[in-house]
Amino acid sequence: MTGKTVLLVEDNPNVMRNNIAVLKLQGAVALSAANLTEARSILALLLTGKRGAEVTAPPDVAVIDIMLPDGSGLDLLREIRSVSSLPILLLTAKGESRDVVTGLSLGADDYLAKPYDLDVFTARIDALLRRAHTMSDSIFVGLLRFDLISNKASYDGEDLLLTQKEFALLLLLAQNEKKTLTPDTLFQKVWGQPPNGDTAAIRFQISGLKKKIAAATENILIETTRGEGYCMTMH
Repeated sequence: MTGKTVLLVEDNPNVMRNNIAVLKLQGAVALSAANLTEARSILALLLTGKRGAEVTAPPDVAVIDIMLPDGSGLDLLREIRSVSSLPILLLTAKGESRDVVTGLSLGADDYLAKPYDLDVFTARIDALLRRAHTMSDSIFVGLLRFDLISNKASYDGEDLLLTQKEFALLLLLAQNEKKTLTPDTLFQKVWGQPPNGDTAAIRFQISGLKKKIAAATENILIETTRGEGYCMTMH
């Protein structure tokens, strides 16, 4: 679990304190939200494609209490599952079997009834992280989804209809958001060949990619800086 980021959505301060402490002992980074509003702010990049709460990347796993002061954790589960396969562990009060069934049907990966043993808590999270690592076939960057099996990219569920080269270029630019990548870097990474100084192929592919992105959303911009390269930003 070392280096992994865990989002904890829990309104009980004692439970939150204990969970954070045990995760830190495991080497994980804990993000805390006491309600749905705070959780949505932390997950803004994942849910809306826009940054929020100074969080630059989605967590590796989310632990969501069903009973929250401003609504149900199941609503947050629905929102996450509409855009992401982020591993989710639900926390339930004893006897909430109906909510457990609903949560699992909505796509929760596991659940844990309160009160629980902290060793069991960390073991469940570890299991979700291992499963996600072995089964991961998609990468999410905001509302962009990259299917690594089919090499298809979509924005907010809409297929962008990219070519193989466009898919590879967009994935590379998205993973390096706000960084300017030189033509040599793009050629080496996407074409898999040493740079040859000919940028015509890159310009052609970038041009087509820009048109397809513009047709799908105004929230993604691919900028060309003459003499430097290409940079993607999301709003």
